[in-house]
Amino acid sequence: MRTLDDLDVKGRRVLVRADLNVPLDGETITDDGRIRASVPTIRTLLDRGAKVVVCAHLGRPKGRVNPEFSLRPVARRLGELLGQDVAFAADVVGDSARGTVDALQDGEVALLENLRYEPGEESKDDAERGAFAHKLAGLAELYVGDGFGAVHRKHASVYDVPRLLPHAAGGLVEAEVAVLRRLTEDTERPYVVVLGGAKVSDKLGVIANLLTKVDRLLVGGGMAYTFLKAQGHEVGRSLLQEDQLDQVRGFLDDAERRGVEIVLPVDVLAAVTFAADAEHDVVAATAIPADREGLDIGPKTRELFAAKLADARTVFWNGPMGVFEFDAFSGGTRAVAEALLARTGDGGAFTVVGGGDSAAAVRRLELPEDGFSHISTGGGASLEYLEGKTLPGLAALED
Repeated sequence: MRTLDDLDVKGRRVLVRADLNVPLDGETITDDGRIRASVPTIRTLLDRGAKVVVCAHLGRPKGRVNPEFSLRPVARRLGELLGQDVAFAADVVGDSARGTVDALQDGEVALLENLRYEPGEESKDDAERGAFAHKLAGLAELYVGDGFGAVHRKHASVYDVPRLLPHAAGGLVEAEVAVLRRLTEDTERPYVVVLGGAKVSDKLGVIANLLTKVDRLLVGGGMAYTFLKAQGHEVGRSLLQEDQLDQVRGFLDDAERRGVEIVLPVDVLAAVTFAADAEHDVVAATAIPADREGLDIGPKTRELFAAKLADARTVFWNGPMGVFEFDAFSGGTRAVAEALLARTGDGGAFTVVGGGDSAAAVRRLELPEDGFSHISTGGGASLEYLEGKTLPGLAALED
């Protein structure tokens, strides 16, 4: 895979596919982590005298212009982080984009409007997607893929454009791939994976593949209740995927055959309703009342999970342990994060926070981001890589 060092960018227009898909409250960015992660590659190109054209998506406007998903607030924040103006194009490949790009001088940067305003970006029709890719590629002379959070998508800006221009991986993608290789090749043991989040179905492939690689699998969050139900326990009104019970029983049997330890909650915070101020009690994970739902792992489980992480040399964590957005149900996620922090420092472990809600939780709970070995910018991409899938964006960059 070529890197920035392989490109002569001075005086040339470089199209950078970044991942700037940040959460917005109106026009206020509530978590700028992905923008900050994109800055080093953009800054490197600017310092080398490139004319940088950044493209990215935001949300799911479904091929239509929708002001709710405009990247204009992102352009302002990117400019603040870069310490220079970011020209903003009001469209993607139209008159505004062409005019904005043509006006760039060496060492200047522009951001195009939301890629997903264009139907061709996400089209499953190769011809439609290719036609849009040709227009996008026409804005530049070189391409840098740095949007790791989108490399598992076969989209025009990720898959087709790098096939039309001389290309390289940006620093962010290069770093993410190095981390994932470390998680899948010659991994230091014990290797422990912590999975949470809402649904087992979102992680079927990765669980199946990880059972061939890890020593321990800790399961929390909403998905834990399907595991508990598969063991024959009642879970009240907790999140449950009945259609996945047979699959989960298969995972439990496979883990036993392979000698992989699957660790489930032993207690939970069971609430009367799904609300930030819901009345709740700590109950055994095997005795959740019929009228309650589990919203976080309990104190004994927090201690158990920390103990199961205490000797780990490699840890991958994806998915919160509870509804961390509610303060009352954020303790389990904090406990896992703090256990990883303890292993990272003097513990000498390699700890990876696998993007998505896990990364958002670290920032929301105001934990030190540099206390982990790595925080990924792409939860979905990380999981698909660990599942063993070919990621279209990475394949295009490797050609």
